[in-house]
Amino acid sequence: MRKITVIGAGNVGATCANMIAQKDLCREVVLLDIKEGVAEGKALDIWQTSSINHFNTRVIGVSNDYLKTKGSGIVVITSGMPRKPGMSRDDLIKMNASIVINAVEKVIRYSPEAIIIVVTNPLDVMTYAAYKTARKDSRKVFGMAGILDTGRYKAFIADALHVSPKDIHSMLLGGHGDAMVPLPRYTSISGIPVTELLNKEEIDKIVERTRKGGGELVNLMGTSAWYAPGAAAAQMVETIVDDQHRIFPVSALLKGEYGMKDVYIGVPVVLGAGGIEEIIELKLNKEEMKLLQNSANEVKATMNLLDEMDLIAD
Repeated sequence: MRKITVIGAGNVGATCANMIAQKDLCREVVLLDIKEGVAEGKALDIWQTSSINHFNTRVIGVSNDYLKTKGSGIVVITSGMPRKPGMSRDDLIKMNASIVINAVEKVIRYSPEAIIIVVTNPLDVMTYAAYKTARKDSRKVFGMAGILDTGRYKAFIADALHVSPKDIHSMLLGGHGDAMVPLPRYTSISGIPVTELLNKEEIDKIVERTRKGGGELVNLMGTSAWYAPGAAAAQMVETIVDDQHRIFPVSALLKGEYGMKDVYIGVPVVLGAGGIEEIIELKLNKEEMKLLQNSANEVKATMNLLDEMDLIAD
């Protein structure tokens, strides 16, 4: 691929751009930010590691110049504001939706065929905002959340069992964060069901810690995570660039799958060169299906709130 753009040169965006460059996934990574000099500085810093980490991908930083993003095959949107003291949930949604909408409008002007990956929180509704703004096939507009949540889940299981996280396979569904739906039935370690290695109480503790994973890091560092979110977004980029057809949980628009329509929610998909190649419908039991429906209802309510704000031009 010739060019990949990352919108937002904060910690997550810079980490994502760095990993894309180190994997040599394209000829050029464009890192864009509204703050003068930040993207240029971080891009230069990354580029100066090229001879050390042995990659050829050029890293270019720009301040709000979307013309430099022209011809991007993939655009990763990480820009947004964290929730501040005294800020309501509605205020956060309005602020970050405005940022995402503005970015997507400019992105599609110069790269109309680009696949768009959204990382900005609240993730599922921001992905919906990007989709409505882009007015393109939903298979090319989706959000990164499940890979991050699954990564946290696997890390905690690896700690509990003292095994390599490489041997752990799992799947989480639903909205990003507290509304996520754990699936211990679909969790295994080298083919061994996790339920044979950990008891229900131990699994429940890991699930709860995963749900609160982002908050745990904020409490420790005073800011949101960036290494794992940036790495998760870069993994999605790699899968698309190399047409790997890997199965990952991503925030995708449902059109009847799982008995739901017109809602962005985390589900397993096959990712390839065309974006979402297929949405996989798991055979959920009644309890799992109820949890997924509750999660979808929460996301749908937030999507409706965004629609009522009337931020997206018809």
